[in-house]
Amino acid sequence: MATGRNHRPATSRSRGIPEATVARLPLYLRALTALSERSVPTVSSEELASAAGVNSAKLRKDFSYLGSYGTRGVGYDVEYLVYQISRELGLTQDWPVVIVGIGNLGAALANYGGFASRGFRVAALIDADPQLAGKPVAGIPVQHTDELEKIISDNGVSIGVIATPAGAAQQVCDRLVAAGITSILNFAPTVLSVPEGVDVRKVDLSIELQILAFHEQRKAGEEPGASSGRRPGEAAAPDVDTAPPAAPPAVAVTKRPPESGPDGDLPAVMPA
Repeated sequence: MATGRNHRPATSRSRGIPEATVARLPLYLRALTALSERSVPTVSSEELASAAGVNSAKLRKDFSYLGSYGTRGVGYDVEYLVYQISRELGLTQDWPVVIVGIGNLGAALANYGGFASRGFRVAALIDADPQLAGKPVAGIPVQHTDELEKIISDNGVSIGVIATPAGAAQQVCDRLVAAGITSILNFAPTVLSVPEGVDVRKVDLSIELQILAFHEQRKAGEEPGASSGRRPGEAAAPDVDTAPPAAPPAVAVTKRPPESGPDGDLPAVMPA
């Protein structure tokens, strides 16, 4: 089978397909693959759009870039669309991949069974820890980072996965690029700097969780009483326009300056 290094198909950029459409093609492919596994021969744009989580007008527009318009009253041929999208995404060939950083996340990625079925082959696992060298993970022996350049050259790799700690990610990225890697999937919690012509896709689980936390907070803000900025169940503050004025104190109180610390400095304010 050909490697991705030597047989690169016409890219979506050269074909004028928008990046937003490219980002949705894997969603369509996943939904179509599920239909194919159930031996469903055709699917309407509405059914496929619902399965992919987009609206049908957007789906039809996306497919128009592929030259696929379906048949009125019948819909789209599932098997043909699977082939057409797979070809557009470059999945009709073998793409060797290296994973650098074989900690918990890297090991989990190595054990992921979905790579092979989607056109990707884990060619090598690489880590800087000499104690991991030679140990098999998912049936593949881990190799030391000293061999990184040779591994990439010998396997014709053009896609690298970085699953290292943040502090090591940029150095690993630089070595991957210098060795000929032109596409990087970055799981490290940092932004990578790459030269023009190198594509980077970032997967940051903490950011995704923070976005979900934002939406949870917004949903909580729609609960009764939350629009005033109170926590649920918190008593309301008196209305400053209607509350009666507070009675003046019977005895005047003179405030003393805050006590100083042993060295004459004001004591630090402790958080509540």
